[in-house]
Amino acid sequence: MIDFEKDIRYIKGVGPARVELLNKLGIYTLEDILTYFPRDYEDRGKYKLIAELENEETVAFRAIVTSKLTENRIRKGMTIYKTIARDESGSVILSWFNQAYIKNTLFVGKEYIFFGKVKKGIGRIEVQSPIFEEIGKEKNTGKIIPLYPLTNGITQNVIRNIIENAMNEADGKFLESLPQWIIHQYKLCNINFAMKNIHFPNTFEDFEKARYRIAFEELLILQTALLMMKYSVKMDNRGIKFDKDEKIEDLLSTLPYKLTNAQSRVWNEIDSDMKNEKCMNRLVQGDVGSGKTAVAMLALYKACKNGYQAAMMAPTSILAKQHYLFLSKMLEPFGIKCELFTSEITKKKKQELIEDLKNGKINIAIGTHALIEENIEFQNLGLVITDEQHRFGVRQRGLLSFKGTRPDVLVMTATPIPRTLAMILYGDLDISIIDELPPGRQKIETYAVRRNMEERVNNFVIKEMKEGRQAYIVCPLVEESENMDGLKSVIEQYDYYKQIFKDFKVAILHGKMRPKEKDEIMTKYKNKEIDVLISTTVIEVGVDVPNATIMVIENAERFGLAQLHQLRGRVGRGKFKSYCILKYDSNSDVVKQRMEIMQKSNDGFVISEKDLELRGPGEFFGTRQHGIPEFKVANLYTDMTILKIAGEASKKLLEADPSLLLEENIAIKQKIDKLFASKEFNTI
Repeated sequence: MIDFEKDIRYIKGVGPARVELLNKLGIYTLEDILTYFPRDYEDRGKYKLIAELENEETVAFRAIVTSKLTENRIRKGMTIYKTIARDESGSVILSWFNQAYIKNTLFVGKEYIFFGKVKKGIGRIEVQSPIFEEIGKEKNTGKIIPLYPLTNGITQNVIRNIIENAMNEADGKFLESLPQWIIHQYKLCNINFAMKNIHFPNTFEDFEKARYRIAFEELLILQTALLMMKYSVKMDNRGIKFDKDEKIEDLLSTLPYKLTNAQSRVWNEIDSDMKNEKCMNRLVQGDVGSGKTAVAMLALYKACKNGYQAAMMAPTSILAKQHYLFLSKMLEPFGIKCELFTSEITKKKKQELIEDLKNGKINIAIGTHALIEENIEFQNLGLVITDEQHRFGVRQRGLLSFKGTRPDVLVMTATPIPRTLAMILYGDLDISIIDELPPGRQKIETYAVRRNMEERVNNFVIKEMKEGRQAYIVCPLVEESENMDGLKSVIEQYDYYKQIFKDFKVAILHGKMRPKEKDEIMTKYKNKEIDVLISTTVIEVGVDVPNATIMVIENAERFGLAQLHQLRGRVGRGKFKSYCILKYDSNSDVVKQRMEIMQKSNDGFVISEKDLELRGPGEFFGTRQHGIPEFKVANLYTDMTILKIAGEASKKLLEADPSLLLEENIAIKQKIDKLFASKEFNTI
């Protein structure tokens, strides 16, 4: 039996020098290298005649070198090597930059396979830096070639060679994880065929079969894991029945506004859950500013008036403070005691709070991760709410629930997730959507501008600040990166804007600051002690600053649309007209389309659908931000068909064997256990 945990250093072709480089790619074992799948493929097995070559296509052709290689030194550090090759249909110029080895590997009169990108001009065809191999000695031409993600120091040839050696070692020895009935019913190829043809397919048809099989298994494992979580909750789902008449109208009458129809609908769903003896396990999904907190407040009120304690957990101290100020103001007149639990409170104060919570003197504990520390005990916890769910792992909310005996659970997120995928990402939860903004909530005017409009943008920001408003300027990076030329870092931007806005108070905020320092900056900004905040995306989930009316986003093309929408939601939270200015520096049609969508729509759900459509899941899905592990092959957007079919198989699997105890399901159970143990499921 093969040892898939074998250290990568012992695979042929690795050696001590390459171990560290492979580790950088997350490759430590034989299993890691075997599941390091290609990012793309090149078909170097279909040949064209030279006369058939088309401009800008990347293609393979066979030709004989007919002229001696010329060497032309243009300047220091730049030498061009050129030759001519012919076939029966015509000739082509071949050129290479700074590749002196060409002199010793390319010879007049010999026939080679060339592969490269074609540049056609008037009366001439040129291919720059083609890959080539002599006929009869092909290794990286004449077939479909996989292309892998790389790191400095490792080439495609090197990684292909290592993977080929690993595959030779494992060929025919992969064990099936799926039961035979799933393989037959869903017409899946066997795992050994799949692993061989995902790396080195003979045809693209073989590749498609292999990819389908591996994607199917990934999506089946995920959906089975989520369904098991959901079933485990429902199997022993006797919870608290909050059925005392708590006169919710008394609280509603103190609100300065009437609930929207969407808020009322979602509250009725929550109210129904809480009155039921089954545990509530519900996600409330709503766009920025849709009024999720007001709905959560009603649930907290109901729990406390029924004699239970409640907890509300937020990802940052400043957001927890915001919830505390709002909830204590609204609920304490009704005799409901709220307290704030964060890492900043003194040791003495914390000990007092812990005692009061344990003795039932505190009705609602609001805080950050401080709430899930071991020494935090409740007298009778009945309701748990986590805000901005996407900042927590899939199972992390469970740590807070364990502080009580089957409390009701409510989780909230403002991240706009397409409706078609919400059931997959939050498969263990019932879902409510607040799809309506409160009346009076203003549309944020959004403008996408090129770099040459910078002076006009700055003047507009100054004009707003002279009228007493505040501005955010968001940058994609903390420090300058060699890999992102042209992107100004937040520190550089801070130095630049201090000069531009010299008559105003300018501050900087980024993720590398200490939490206390970040909170101090945001508090000053909220209190109007700062006019312009130069920040990274740490403000994406933040406090309400009603006086902030301008959001300028640098290099907007670097962000996903869903994230741009989240950032934009930081302004427009008060009575003043608000603006979002997207500065971008790209001629790409896709970038232009994305900027246009942001200008036209303020609907987060529409925007997230478009984001997936234009970019694919990329950073939006895949994705640790939802507590879902990265897929090796599957794509939650383009593989929707496979997702649905695998979901159907998952349900059948669990109907027949709910705990996966049958021998044929042991391998799936082991993969699910490994998934549950992964840090993506358990950490932020």
